[in-house]
Amino acid sequence: MTAQQDITLYYSPQTRATGTRILLEELKAPYTLHVLNMKIGEQRQPDYLAINPLGKVPAIRHGGTLVSEQVAIVTYLADLFAQAGLTPALDDPDRGSYLRWIAMYGSCFEPAVVDRHRGFIPETPNDTPYGRYEDLIDLIETTLSTGPHLLGERLTAADILWGTALAWTVMFGLVPPRPAIKAYVARMTERQIYKAMTAEDAAMAKEHQAIADALKKDAG
Repeated sequence: MTAQQDITLYYSPQTRATGTRILLEELKAPYTLHVLNMKIGEQRQPDYLAINPLGKVPAIRHGGTLVSEQVAIVTYLADLFAQAGLTPALDDPDRGSYLRWIAMYGSCFEPAVVDRHRGFIPETPNDTPYGRYEDLIDLIETTLSTGPHLLGERLTAADILWGTALAWTVMFGLVPPRPAIKAYVARMTERQIYKAMTAEDAAMAKEHQAIADALKKDAG
């Protein structure tokens, strides 16, 4: 499998797929967008369910390989385009911390903020994959207090994943805007690629909503 093979990103605006598109741009990777209008349920149609039976985005196709799930996609793409410098090599001492933060996003952070959004408070830390929400937020804040990025001075693909996620979760009140977290979000969202992709997302989402509204009007 080589980086020269075509990459297709299955995509919908203002979703988790945005972070994957930002990463592809940061990696300077060639890719094609396959856009799904989730406002009209295209992600639940048979053609896409054959790609990802869970009906979620993002997913990528690279040659004959399909990858879904954000943490898998981030790891796969950053390693595939290692020349971009956003992933520590296998023998790099930073590799363990890098993988830890990528895995922590999926196994701890997402479940924690979903529970917070639903108002679920576990009886004990043993009842969750993340322990205590407060401890997780403390860890993020403490880590970001020691350097501009998760690995200190070094920007990695883990920051693209977390920067996008924290921007959304702070905005929606799921994560408190503590000083180091707020400063980190500001740094990540000021990157030119982030601003360009989110602007394109806003326009695309508006188009998708207009299509959904027109179909609803016709059906009514």
